[in-house]
Amino acid sequence: MTDVIRVVVVDDHTLMRQGLVGLLDEEPDLVVVGQAGDASTALEMIEAARPDVVLMDVGLPDVSGLDLTARVKRSVPDTQVLIVTMHEREDYLFEALRAGATGYVLKGADVQDLLAAVRTVSDYLTRIESGADRSDYDGLSEREREVLALIAEGLTTAQIADALYLSPHTVQTHRDHIMTKLNLHSRVALTKYAIRKGLVALEE
Repeated sequence: MTDVIRVVVVDDHTLMRQGLVGLLDEEPDLVVVGQAGDASTALEMIEAARPDVVLMDVGLPDVSGLDLTARVKRSVPDTQVLIVTMHEREDYLFEALRAGATGYVLKGADVQDLLAAVRTVSDYLTRIESGADRSDYDGLSEREREVLALIAEGLTTAQIADALYLSPHTVQTHRDHIMTKLNLHSRVALTKYAIRKGLVALEE
């Protein structure tokens, strides 16, 4: 991947879309290669441009952003999708990850948080291509894999402790070790990783 991250912005609200484009184009390492306000136009554009990252609004007029995400991942699997949403619910997170999104960011997020999210999901592909993802997983102990799977299923530290007959402190220690070994620093990132590794099954 080149030093410049190529982005497509998909949002049916013109002001929101143009605002995002303006913010991204001000960054020297980011370039917007397309923008669209509906799913059909967006998919055609993404297939042609093959961007590194798509900023995907959920509330599109013709097809939901989650359905479009699934189509994008089938058609252009190397493109990473970052869902842009107003929803901050765990069940919504699972729907986004199941559709193939690499992560999501809230519409009310700070500008720097948004920019960091774009760069993070772009780095995600680099880690997979380099093989670091596979070797890092091999470094997890069996217990750490169990803890990771339960984190991804949405259990709290206390619930994981009860399930594995451990103290909450021990669970937190395992979680810290997992984050360090995988170089993943949020529950969203851990959840996505666990789903991809098949450590947690999501209902269709």
